[in-house]
Amino acid sequence: MPRKRQPLKNNTVNTSKNSHHQLRIIGGQWRSRKLSFTAIEGLRPTQDRVRETLFNWLTYDVEGVNCLDVFAGSGALGLEALSRGAKHVQFIEKSQTAAKQINQHLMSLNCSRGNVKNADALQYLSMPADNAFNVIFLDPPFNQDLLVPCCELLIQQGYCQTNTFIYVEAEPDVDLSKLPKQWHVVKDKSQPSKHIVLYQQQ
Repeated sequence: MPRKRQPLKNNTVNTSKNSHHQLRIIGGQWRSRKLSFTAIEGLRPTQDRVRETLFNWLTYDVEGVNCLDVFAGSGALGLEALSRGAKHVQFIEKSQTAAKQINQHLMSLNCSRGNVKNADALQYLSMPADNAFNVIFLDPPFNQDLLVPCCELLIQQGYCQTNTFIYVEAEPDVDLSKLPKQWHVVKDKSQPSKHIVLYQQQ
């Protein structure tokens, strides 16, 4: 009798402690530099093509400015901003392992323009900001109802100012009409699988 065919393995990401992935910086000072990171459950580094689109939108608005990467994860967005000349990036990441890896990336790049805070994003943002930021990256874990309360805190605690850019990457069923009314849509390349929107505070 012919042997029974084995089912094909699904194409899910291995999130075991021994699984490693690579992050590629797309442009700027560290263009094409590859950084390794350990896979962590729920970690979704922004895809290369999405990051390329985002930073094409921000071509003239990253160099020399202060950025906030709220749900930093692998650090992909903040590291890309630093490569493209951001003055400083504040990373916020709840996972101790992921926060440690971002610090390791900064060290390997010999970069002192980034600071990593290992903290829960909502708890961090509940404290008044010392200074407002010019660019804010928001890519929260999906299906945890984090986006809207996070945006409210950004406004209430002074993390935004007039002309601040806010990038949002969120699951498709999030109601973006609940985001702050003073945020104007600059670019929108949302897909069936997620929202990809760049706002600017008026």
